[in-house]
Amino acid sequence: MKQWNSMLFLILICSDVLICKTLADVVTPEEAKQLRDEVREMFYHAFNGYMEHAFPLDELKPLSCGGEDTIGSYALTLIDSLDTLALLGDKERFTESVEWIGKNLRFDINKTVSVFETTIRILGGLLSAHLIASDYATGMRIPSYDDELLNLAEDLARRLLPAFDTPTGIPFGSVNLLYGVDENESKITSTAGGGTLTLEFGVLSRITNNPIYEQVTKNAVLGLWARRSKINLVGAHIDVFTGEWTQKDAGIGTSIDSFYEYLLKGFLLFGDEEYLFIFQEAYEAAMRYLYTDPWYVEVNMNSAALVWPLFNSLQAFWPGLQVLAGDVDPAIRTHAAFFSVWKRYGFTPEGFNLATLSVQHGQKSYPLRPELIESTYWLYKATRNARYLDAGRDMVTSLQYAARCTCGYCHISDVEFHKQEDHMESFFLAETVKYLWLLFDLAAGPDNLVENGPYKYIFSTEGHLLPATPQISLVHEHCSYFGAYCPSSRQATHTTNTSMDSREINDSRLCRGSVSTNLASDLSSQKSNSVSGLIKGVCPGLTHGQKFGISYVASSTHEDESSNEGETVTVQSHQVAVVDPPTEYSSAGLLNDHVNDKSRRKEESESHPLN
Repeated sequence: MKQWNSMLFLILICSDVLICKTLADVVTPEEAKQLRDEVREMFYHAFNGYMEHAFPLDELKPLSCGGEDTIGSYALTLIDSLDTLALLGDKERFTESVEWIGKNLRFDINKTVSVFETTIRILGGLLSAHLIASDYATGMRIPSYDDELLNLAEDLARRLLPAFDTPTGIPFGSVNLLYGVDENESKITSTAGGGTLTLEFGVLSRITNNPIYEQVTKNAVLGLWARRSKINLVGAHIDVFTGEWTQKDAGIGTSIDSFYEYLLKGFLLFGDEEYLFIFQEAYEAAMRYLYTDPWYVEVNMNSAALVWPLFNSLQAFWPGLQVLAGDVDPAIRTHAAFFSVWKRYGFTPEGFNLATLSVQHGQKSYPLRPELIESTYWLYKATRNARYLDAGRDMVTSLQYAARCTCGYCHISDVEFHKQEDHMESFFLAETVKYLWLLFDLAAGPDNLVENGPYKYIFSTEGHLLPATPQISLVHEHCSYFGAYCPSSRQATHTTNTSMDSREINDSRLCRGSVSTNLASDLSSQKSNSVSGLIKGVCPGLTHGQKFGISYVASSTHEDESSNEGETVTVQSHQVAVVDPPTEYSSAGLLNDHVNDKSRRKEESESHPLN
């Protein structure tokens, strides 16, 4: 314990040194416009490079000006870029791309693909573009469009469904698009891989009126959550057949990150209180055991014993998620710490050791990741503090100076020497430049689909725009299970007033108060409308805790296999789970109250914002 306290003291003192750096000159509104235009040019430099030298292969090799198939051999970068084209208002290129995909893309190929990557990049990209291209209200509707992307999305989702045929409901990591799951396929998958499918599959269910896609992905989340530790932490990898954790390191970064993200966003997009309840329990545990203000570490999921004092680059999404949850103060401090690493190297390495304050051996690369930029955008949106524009300007400078190459933008294989590598991930166009452009457009006076469009949008973990339309976000709906999209045969029990103004329906803010008392007691008073058998473990008559995945699944192995298992270590107690943003942040209009208990539903015929 004394050794840990000394290490923690060193980390906190040194992190203060890193954070306390002189801020750059403030970005003016005029400079924000110039930076927005520069980011737009960055997008087209990379997009045109892909279309000229790599298309229809998956991704661009920006140094050699070639292409390569990486995920599935189906024009990955084009699909991942569709809603960015729409966001930039490029109707001509958006229309051309949608029409080409509708005529040429097929998924009946003998290719084994990642369920996770295919879902967030391809399925999400197709659905987002479909919802934009088919809706007059977006200003980007294509007159000749006839649901080609939606048909492709459903065909792809059907081909991914065999992966979910496991005893736990947690899917295999890979599936063959023609033949299903190979008999030799690994039974080990990551928590993020199994728990980051709900938005895309859920949207598909609701716009096709086929509940199976939403059911199987929600079942996977419940399967993971039911196997959490007694201190509400989840591990990094799990056996989808036995339900045993094969890697018990708990954190908010690699292999786990977007599991937390989709819990909150599943609630925000679908109004599903079950996701909110799980998120609040999981978030409180993360802040208690993983948070060492302002950093996050990895611990053993059972004992909370320290495993890694490491800043992992994928952790950088967390401050943005905290903004959505209304927990802004720790988000500000953590973002400052993470950005100090960027300032030191010009990029964030995949791993930064908090004990040695140096780049972790073997984790020196920066593959054009968007996570820190994403959090910068959300914090500026919440606070309108110019420091985040300064940070964005520094990020643009780094990318332009060190990552720009002949035909696009290159991976940085070593952040200390800025060595370029001949590869450009599709998410550079789907997320990295998208969040940078949104940041500066917001500062310059926003004129885009996200800020001024007809709907509130939830960003998928790949940065795809998923609109909270009445069809997708029916907040009063309770049918076969919380948050389900009910077929017409089940809708007689609970009707929804779909004539409400879409802005009123879709605005949301998380409830005020402690996760462990207020929300649990509010929801426990609600009677179950579940139908037995639709979701494993969800049956009429169960308590709220049982129904929402509180019952533990007994493990046949010892709970604690860490070498530092002597005692449970509480790293940091953090009581705030999900709270309303302070008054000064309310102008960002991020969330309005989305949790309505039964009594309030009787008193109010319409939801209303709290701002």
